[in-house]
Amino acid sequence: MSNTAWETLSDQAIAVSGIVYFLALLAHLIEWSALRGTVPVEVAAATASTRASASAGSVAVATGPADDTSSGTAGSRQRVALFGRLGLLLTMIAAVVHLTSLVGRGMAADPNRVPWGNMYEFTISGTFVVTLMYLVLYRRFALAWMAPIVVAFVLSMLMVAVIWLHSEVTPLTEALNSYWLVIHVVSAVIATGAFSLGGITSAMWLIKNRKGDITTGPLARVPSLATLDRVSYRIHAFGFPVWTFAVLITGPIWAHEAWSSYWNWDPKEVWAFITWVVYAAYLHARSTAGWKGKNAAILALVGLATLWFNFIGINFFSTTSQHSYAESAPAIVQPAETTAQGLPGR
Repeated sequence: MSNTAWETLSDQAIAVSGIVYFLALLAHLIEWSALRGTVPVEVAAATASTRASASAGSVAVATGPADDTSSGTAGSRQRVALFGRLGLLLTMIAAVVHLTSLVGRGMAADPNRVPWGNMYEFTISGTFVVTLMYLVLYRRFALAWMAPIVVAFVLSMLMVAVIWLHSEVTPLTEALNSYWLVIHVVSAVIATGAFSLGGITSAMWLIKNRKGDITTGPLARVPSLATLDRVSYRIHAFGFPVWTFAVLITGPIWAHEAWSSYWNWDPKEVWAFITWVVYAAYLHARSTAGWKGKNAAILALVGLATLWFNFIGINFFSTTSQHSYAESAPAIVQPAETTAQGLPGR
């Protein structure tokens, strides 16, 4: 295949993945709408257990929602299960097509390269990792409740990438043409995916805490506050050392190789360090001061805000970042004419 054919395949694949993500979102929304007025199976089981007869010698008889075997309730639960499985399957298919787009993007370059040469490529790569991490952690942390949120987030970011960030495939600039690109960006993307999932969990903690104990409808499917708090902590605890490796180890090494300086107080570097400080404070406060619940959730969301501002916001509000590169493979460009566009990672 020619480079043009690979690029066309990549563009078509990202469009198809967007359509499949949209279908997955519809399936999950139908799934959640079917939960209205019904009690999820796990909640019903817990309710039945608590309502069982407490007499020492009596036979335990479950009462309440667990006894509801009406055709309407049974049909609703069947729809929930059906559309839940359908949404998960569509998300898996979308992830495979999404990966195909990334491969096509890298193969379209001459010479072939990793698909991390500009903001468009980093965005579609980052969203793929968010989806991948969600699928990997789906069973381990029982993340079925997170499905529509993750799919909607990924779909929204893909729309932003296609509409506003899309650019033609070009060779890597000299600063990017380094094996440290792979090491640095892979670690940064993994950490970004983990922090995004952790931030979603923290946001849901705040929502559920505000709404109170709900036993029916979609929110009843969300785990307990204690479980959300624990899952959020575990995901952030995984992401933090990976982010540390990206920002404080591989980033400075790559900077020294590209610019002969380990640290340049570049806006991207500064905001990446601010993100590191916020998440370090989050983990430190949890382990030493016993911060849990609301305070921890708010601090986690502050960290997520700094993370995504560093990723996208700096590109629009800073014109002095050394993390910039031309959108086309250029000839010689005068410094004043260089188009600033944020480099992924630090």
